[in-house]
Formats: sequence, structure tokens, C-alpha cells
Amino acid sequence: MKHPKTTTSRPPRQLALIKNDPWLNPYAEAIKGRHQDAVDKEINLLGGRPRKGVRSLSDFANAHKFFGLHRDAKAGCWKFREWAPNAKAIHLIGDFSDWKETDTFALNRIDNGVWEIDIPDGVIRPGQKYKMLVRWDGGCGERIPAYATRVVQDPVTHIFSAEVVDDTVAYRWQTEEFIPDTRPLLIYECHIGMAQEREGIGTYAEFRDLILPRIAADGYNAIQIMAIQEHPYYGSFGYHVSSFFAPSSRFGTADDLRSLIDRAHQLGIAVIMDIVHSHAVKNEVEGLGRLDGSYDLYFYGDSRREHPAWDSLCFDYGKNEVLHFLLSNCKYWLDEFHFDGFRFDGVTSMLYYNHGLGQAFGSYDDYYNGAQDTNAITYLTLANKLTCCKKRSRRTRTP
Repeated sequence: MKHPKTTTSRPPRQLALIKNDPWLNPYAEAIKGRHQDAVDKEINLLGGRPRKGVRSLSDFANAHKFFGLHRDAKAGCWKFREWAPNAKAIHLIGDFSDWKETDTFALNRIDNGVWEIDIPDGVIRPGQKYKMLVRWDGGCGERIPAYATRVVQDPVTHIFSAEVVDDTVAYRWQTEEFIPDTRPLLIYECHIGMAQEREGIGTYAEFRDLILPRIAADGYNAIQIMAIQEHPYYGSFGYHVSSFFAPSSRFGTADDLRSLIDRAHQLGIAVIMDIVHSHAVKNEVEGLGRLDGSYDLYFYGDSRREHPAWDSLCFDYGKNEVLHFLLSNCKYWLDEFHFDGFRFDGVTSMLYYNHGLGQAFGSYDDYYNGAQDTNAITYLTLANKLTCCKKRSRRTRTP
């Protein structure tokens, strides 16, 4: 891709990088172009100029507050929305409908491929299981909503379903504002399910009570937690994600995870999330694959759709709706669970058309040879800006 010249009056930060490393001089235009791509995309996402309620990247990254299932206490109802432009009909099915398709739970199509329904209080209750039944030209299928915040597996049938959660009930944080210490990070990488000595799958509560004190005593000031986002196959170590907004229920509840992070902060330990935005599980019943019957809703629709080595699906970072989903996912984990930052999994796979497979990366030429996915570079740039701005605003907030 040929990048346009930078038109902003203030030079991009990357120029400082070039000044400090003369070996980057031959790639100056590419570096400027990548910066400008991010500038242009942010302007595009924000609608060209500040709009009511959308003045920053953080304002834009609120898809999780619009989509999914939310209780409106003032209106006395639950509101559910899903983005599914290829769908011809969508019904909610669950415990409340005896898992049957009924007109009572039929969604209405509104603008831009969005579907919605209002459900009066009392018709559905927290703890009930539900899914979508989606119909499209030539087929139909049960689907878990893309923005589900709680997904559980039936211990007998092993089937995954979303669970109704009353999001008006807030967790009470003991450490509302955590500021990490200024020492260099000493990171303890961990997996909640494998952290215990006993056989079986460990829990958030066990990790909080048994493992965190040992980590603190050993002098670590940060933990990096794997396998937070829900995944149907436990053996994937959490890297084949199905529900991006749901903390894995294998380890406990969402509040159990919040309590773990709360306790870590009390001990002076920062909590980094090993976030997976490089790919998604291929499963259609549990994951995002063919959510509305199409192949290219969140993913590439051509030969780039499937990762050649990981048996997974690759996000199309060139679609604004995908950026809306992923950037909102970043903000969700920061705001709702007070994570202190992210380690992005599979960055090399995101950045290169060949996913970095068989590439030696022996010189700077390998990073600027035109084999890079500029859309992925733009996404990671915006995700980094969003995350840094969110953390900075939290630390500088005054009472």
C-alpha cells in the first residue's frame, strides 16, 4: 500500500524513533504513512468531527453498552441488540421459552443490520440460559450473542449457552483507583485453571486466596493472566476464544474475577490480561463464525479467512464494525474488571500477510517490505492509544 504524505502540522511521534535510530531512515516514509493511517482511521471512526457523545476514541469504544443484553431499571425492561446484517429473522430462545421459537421473543430489525427487542421485567430472570435462533437465506442455527458477558457449559450435555446477568448490580471495589509502583515490571505469568496443586481446574477464588500471597511474597509486582476470555476447548489454553466479552466461567463468576484483581491491587500487584484479538475459534454454535449465516461478518471472506497453522478465523481489521467490536472489547476489560493493561497475543500473525510463518526477521527490511497488513497495524495503534488514554485518565482523575 502506498501511503500518503503526512498532512498534520505536528510531526508524528515515530519521527523521534527515526532520530534515535539512524538505521530507520530508509523507512521514514513508511513509518509516517503508518502513523497517518491511524490518524485518518480515527477521524473516520469518529465521524469526521466531534459529534454529540462521540468526542474521543473512548467514546466510540462503547459497543458493549449498546449491544448485548442489558437491564434498564428505569424503563422496567431488558433490552437486547445484535449486529447481524445477513439475518432474515432472529428469536431469543431459552429457559424462559422452553427453548422454543415464539413470536414473544422475536427481534425487530432496525438500521444498519442491527436487531433489537425489549423484554419486560419478570419475563426473564438472572441465571436463566439463552441463545439466539438466527435464520438466513438457506439456513438457520443457534448462536451465542457476540456481546454475551456470561457463558456457561452444561455439565451433562456439555452445551454452551449465554446466561442472563443483571448488569445494574455493581461490584463494590475495595481498591477503586490502583496506581502501579514505579519499579520495573517483574511479571508472573499464570493460568487460573492450572495454578493449583490439586487435580482439576482451579478457580478465581483459589488463586486469589492461595496463589496471590505467594506471588507477592516472592517480590512480583505484576501478573499476566492467560485464558480469561471464554473458550469452548480447555486444551487450547484460552487461545481459541469464542465469547470475547465473557470471562471464562470454568474458573468462577465475573465477580470472582473482579475480587481476584481487587485483591491483587491491594497487594500492590498490577494485573495484565493476555488478550486474544489475533484470531477466533472456528466454532459456529459457540463462537462468532457465521453468526448471521455469512462468512465475512467479523472475518475475511476470502482465502485469508482461516489461519493456515492455527485452525482458526482471522479478523478483518479493515472493517469499521470489527474495529468497533475489538476496541470496545479493550475498553470493557479495562472498565468492568480494572485490568491494568494487555499483552496482545499473536501480534506477528496479525501484522503479516503470511502470519510470520517461516520468516526469519533478520533485518529491518523484513518489517517494511510491503508484506505487512496495514489494517492490523492501524488497529493495534488505535488499541494502544485507547488503552494508554484510559489508564492515564484513571490515574489523573480527581475526586
